[in-house]
Amino acid sequence: MNDTTTPTNMSNRTPSHIAYQVRDREGKKGIWTRIGSAWPHADGNGFNIQIEAVPLDGRISLRILTDIKE
Repeated sequence: MNDTTTPTNMSNRTPSHIAYQVRDREGKKGIWTRIGSAWPHADGNGFNIQIEAVPLDGRISLRILTDIKE
């Protein structure tokens, strides 16, 4: 692993993706809860993902940071 993918260096950089738990609701919009972030590997062949919570139901959606409206 090179230095650009270590957890120490990840915390100093803006993530490229945000992880959300998505809980679908019948007949309503889903509930999106931010649960983590992702940073690309320097070689472009993967990601380091830091998850703050693990959902017990629903799904995880990984979205590009520029797609996010917060």
